[in-house]
Amino acid sequence: MIKTANTTVLILLLSGAAACKPPPTDADIVRDMPGDVATFASDPLPSPDTEGAFWAVPEVDEPRIIYGVSSQPPLIALRCVSPEDMVPVVQITRLSPADDGAEALLAMVGNGHIGRIPVDSTDVRGRGVWHGGAPAADLAWEALAGPRQLTLTVPGAGMVTINPSTMPGALIVACRSGEVFVPSPPELEPEIERPEDAPSPVP
Repeated sequence: MIKTANTTVLILLLSGAAACKPPPTDADIVRDMPGDVATFASDPLPSPDTEGAFWAVPEVDEPRIIYGVSSQPPLIALRCVSPEDMVPVVQITRLSPADDGAEALLAMVGNGHIGRIPVDSTDVRGRGVWHGGAPAADLAWEALAGPRQLTLTVPGAGMVTINPSTMPGALIVACRSGEVFVPSPPELEPEIERPEDAPSPVP
């Protein structure tokens, strides 16, 4: 992707708004997952607490954003995949344990829409998490593209409340048009409540 000065400034604004604590990393995801993933076949997980959760950009020039609470492993990752001469696809990952070979429908409800995306267990550093995708033009993404609060549910993985933000909608719109996704700095999203020292969560 093309790196620009504007992109770097925006990312610095986003991450610099809350740099007092280190953000979560992929290592945090693996570390905090229970060792016996198979136990989740019959024991559904409770819905996570999303007070103070927000969307953030993990890396410069990454067509990906993540959602989570400061200094905790992220809950959701969203990215655009746009192979040459192929339809752009939005991929979503619910970073919660999933049994090997499991399949489900991820449901998004909000912003006047209901969207369902097929997901299955995908290996991330030896642990299965829920992952799936659909063409960026799919109307299923409309529930996530709006600026208001919504809920995201995967059977057995609890319901995630997603606080209001324009960031996922901006990624989806950019993916549909084939443009480079450039996130807005936190100052342009006053509707998102962030702890004063909250860093960007990173998967």
